[in-house]
Amino acid sequence: MTTRRTVLMSLAAAPVALSTANQAVAKEAEAQPQFLFVQSAQRMRYARDQLTLVDVSPITVLFSDRPERLAGHMATEAFVPFWSEGDNSFEQDPPNADLAILEGKQDANIVLTLHEPRLEGPDLNYRVKVLEGQLPATGGAVSLFIDIIGRPLTPISFAGANRRMWRRRMLY
Repeated sequence: MTTRRTVLMSLAAAPVALSTANQAVAKEAEAQPQFLFVQSAQRMRYARDQLTLVDVSPITVLFSDRPERLAGHMATEAFVPFWSEGDNSFEQDPPNADLAILEGKQDANIVLTLHEPRLEGPDLNYRVKVLEGQLPATGGAVSLFIDIIGRPLTPISFAGANRRMWRRRMLY
């Protein structure tokens, strides 16, 4: 038989139970490695808001930070469709990136956000928004360092679950 006392005690205990569940989700999120990506190309072009990595490497490198220190790679052609997967995708929340350009003995670093990747033959195009620095019209060898995939504290999103499954298949 349910009494008012039982109902009130259950309601009083609910915030504690929810807090414990949220802490468990946060700990799981912290335990999941967050991967950064690196794409390299022979040279780059920039016009209006379009960045082109010319002769991009067919391999995109990925790695995680401490404590996991995992590293791997994936085909660049597989990275592009991966962009829009799930509710927590790069398409929904565009990543920050650092474009490191080497031209002769000069180097430059430009911070930007990446949007709408398109692989066209050996070239990879992004629509970009420059956050810091100035992109030259052309440049020599480049490396693009792309922020983590997914957001911390969302370990149960569709994209996060898919990505963790993909990581396990690729890295273990």
